[in-house]
Amino acid sequence: MLGRGVVPAGEPVLRGDDRGALHGDGLFETLHLRGGRPWLLDAHLARLRAGAAAVELPLPPDGVLVELLDAVRAGWPAEVEGALRLVCTRGPEGGPPTVYATLGEVPAEARRARRSGVTVATLPLGVAAATRPALDWLPAGIKSTSYGVSTAARRWAARNGVDDVLWLSTDGYVLEGPTANVVWLADRTLCAVPAATTGILPGVTARWLLDHAGELGLRAAERMATPADLRGSAGVWLTSSLRGLTEIRTLDETPLPRSLHTEALRTLLAFPSPR
Repeated sequence: MLGRGVVPAGEPVLRGDDRGALHGDGLFETLHLRGGRPWLLDAHLARLRAGAAAVELPLPPDGVLVELLDAVRAGWPAEVEGALRLVCTRGPEGGPPTVYATLGEVPAEARRARRSGVTVATLPLGVAAATRPALDWLPAGIKSTSYGVSTAARRWAARNGVDDVLWLSTDGYVLEGPTANVVWLADRTLCAVPAATTGILPGVTARWLLDHAGELGLRAAERMATPADLRGSAGVWLTSSLRGLTEIRTLDETPLPRSLHTEALRTLLAFPSPR
């Protein structure tokens, strides 16, 4: 934690009146630790800083944040995948922002999802695809600590016997999942939902895949898609920092054939093999 250094896991670091705890007024980034080093660090810091500007949250310089992350990950075993989380909240009323980082092993559930894929259902979000960016008062596409909607969606998924959900706009377009982006292959084009026009979180992993799709002889594009479009594609995946590339095996109870492109995309992503 900034100002306190490394503290034992059981020692409190957050005040009870911190606005991050009271109101979900904060931002965070989760980085995948590979070989003991955070992957795509610069991209995560850039997304954090863009979100901070959107919500007027003052942050320390990037160098200070990197020093904090380095202190937390020092001594982490290189052979163990890590989940390195950087959290920045508004802090207590009248006080400075609270900045801290945590580190733990990537959950077994995330590793299993890479190996076996996931079942997914669409869930109505209640807004049209272009609604949120059109509201100039509402920060869109930020990785907020206010996770009430996301956790409600994950509880709905558990109650209804699926692994995850994809939010659906009122005009019928797939947007994103509670903790993941969606990418799909249409002919020879790797596609993702445009963040700028929909207000979804701009995915660091999804962006990296699109930027490197040409290495597999694929084109890349941002476009809108309906569930029918996804069912007719040559592959559909969830992407996130910890799960990497996770194949969607069923969508709204419709089985999807295993994609011939999953292994090539996973190799491109250079993610640890599923285990």
